[in-house]
Amino acid sequence: MAKSGLFIAAFLVVAGAAIVWQQVQSAPSEGHSMTPPDLSQVAEGGPIVQVTIPAEFSSNAQIGKRVFGAKCADCHGVNAAGQNGVAPPLVHKTYEPDHHGDGSFLLAAKNGVRAHHWRFGNMPPIEGLTDADIKMVVAYVRELQRANGIN
Repeated sequence: MAKSGLFIAAFLVVAGAAIVWQQVQSAPSEGHSMTPPDLSQVAEGGPIVQVTIPAEFSSNAQIGKRVFGAKCADCHGVNAAGQNGVAPPLVHKTYEPDHHGDGSFLLAAKNGVRAHHWRFGNMPPIEGLTDADIKMVVAYVRELQRANGIN
């Protein structure tokens, strides 16, 4: 009985130490902040970021641009620049491939997304898109991101 009590106590001490250690670690200096930018100077409905357009798009991205214009731009803005008070920009470090992989775009379009990085409310599922449509949209967004230094 005493051995099991010691084991439990030791486990709790180690678990507690691990929790404390994680809490005192400083945040990594590289990467990006999950804090949305200050939008107080951006007009309601105005673009949140300025987007540099690549000289040309791949054929998949050209298809994605048309799909984006028909299904996504009403909320995410022209060239995925976002719209203040409506939806976030997809040409933003928050959506870089290492943080939001291509599959996250597929899941977001199909299932919707609970708000977690921005304060625009939840995104509903988008009706009428196939997986192939979303793949083309991702190609378009990724090419826009690369043209804007987001890799």
